[in-house]
Amino acid sequence: MTSIKEQAAISRLITFLQEWDSAGKVTRKHILENFILANQDKTGPELEIEFSQGASLFLARITAWLRLTYMYGTCLEQQLKSIGIFLSAASGQRYLLEFLEIGGILTLLEILGLKQVKEEDKMESVKLLQLVAKSGRKFKELICESYGVRSIAEFFATSKSEATQEQVQILLDTLGHGNPKYQNQVYKGLIALLKCTSPKAQQLSLQTLRIIQSIVGKAHPSIVDSVLSVLRSLNFEVQYEEAGSLRLMESLPAYVQQAAAAKTIGILAQESREVAEELIFLNVVHGLMCAMGNKDHTNDAANLYLNMDAVQADILATNIVNIPADCLAKGKTSFT
Repeated sequence: MTSIKEQAAISRLITFLQEWDSAGKVTRKHILENFILANQDKTGPELEIEFSQGASLFLARITAWLRLTYMYGTCLEQQLKSIGIFLSAASGQRYLLEFLEIGGILTLLEILGLKQVKEEDKMESVKLLQLVAKSGRKFKELICESYGVRSIAEFFATSKSEATQEQVQILLDTLGHGNPKYQNQVYKGLIALLKCTSPKAQQLSLQTLRIIQSIVGKAHPSIVDSVLSVLRSLNFEVQYEEAGSLRLMESLPAYVQQAAAAKTIGILAQESREVAEELIFLNVVHGLMCAMGNKDHTNDAANLYLNMDAVQADILATNIVNIPADCLAKGKTSFT
């Protein structure tokens, strides 16, 4: 038999849940605000004591209301913060599992793509995804299997809040660690982000890429065009990150590095006549012609926009470029 004290606690829980069930939007918002203020940093056992071993019943009601109203943004901030108290509770993994069972991950990812939802609410959604990802490898895989990397990357590229973008960076970094099954998916998502129009997203993506690259090992060939596109950025913070961005290609095969170098030289030469002249004086042309003579890997020649037969390739590979004396004298003057 239950004691009088236990019966009283159960009675209070039933009354509380009945009040929630019959309440409107304003009353529910007030209930959630009080819950958030009173239960920050509580553990799972403490929440169970607070709700007379019925905390899961309250969590189920919050998540059900969230799924019904998230597309309209109704009390979304309070809903997400309340769920966060459950998911962050020590010794409270049961709450995480209950949240995932009702499709919590998909709901959080869908929130990121809704134009009508406020940026602050989307950041709360990102924080909940962080809690899920930090709970272990299988939870990271669940996010990735739900097309999470694509949804997160798209939101990262379009977000207008730097604070939110920094939270997304933390999430992507978490998904890239201890997740061998999907780490390449995260890696390729970061590469794609380098071509977005948000300087902050480019900067943070470069930072994370350098970390994930060490985990992945061999660089993916698609990184070449993405890194080179970042070289055109006029943003100072992006330029600072660019200093180490070319090192991301060090693990590529030599012939791919040659192709990347040819593209980089092409960009520099097109944008500045002075730089083009300096490249000539540094004997870059001879190196380019040797690369064009690489018959084993046509990527090098393709990046120089030239098709050659075997004889032409042999000639170019052994040819020495002669720079006119007047140009050479001009070059020597400019370097002294």
